[in-house]
Amino acid sequence: MKKVFLLTTALLLSFYCMAQQQLAFPFQGGDKAMTQFFSDSIMVSKDIIRSKANGTVIFKFTADEKGAIKKLVIYYADDAILAPPLIEALRKSSNKWVIPDHEKSHDFILSFSVGFIPPADGAPSPHKGLYNFYQKHKPILSTNQVPLDNVTLLPTVLVKYKLD
Repeated sequence: MKKVFLLTTALLLSFYCMAQQQLAFPFQGGDKAMTQFFSDSIMVSKDIIRSKANGTVIFKFTADEKGAIKKLVIYYADDAILAPPLIEALRKSSNKWVIPDHEKSHDFILSFSVGFIPPADGAPSPHKGLYNFYQKHKPILSTNQVPLDNVTLLPTVLVKYKLD
């Protein structure tokens, strides 16, 4: 009787452990491939460099079963000038997203942190340009409720650019 109870417990425990499977990273090739893809795909505009813009942009997008991006929403951006090159790079990533097998589409939240590489010693200080940017920046804010039913939060992508 003890053996039957022990065997039943072991089977139930092994079944429970199998149900706790890890999801694969939702970008083809993994997180390093995603980081490399975005670092290669994002072309920082001259307007961003000229205004010494920096900040965060947060997107929510939907990928279908083929990995194509179907819907793209900006939930937050420190300034509207930061969004266009990031939207373009996200559109290039279409067909590279992997969603769970049992779903027809899946939502993702991806944030980008944009900033410049600090100048070397002896170079002119960017403080005045930063101050001007923050004085005149126009943030994009979500004024509606943000539905977060079944969404995957992805790691932040860092975008660094050199000042001219």
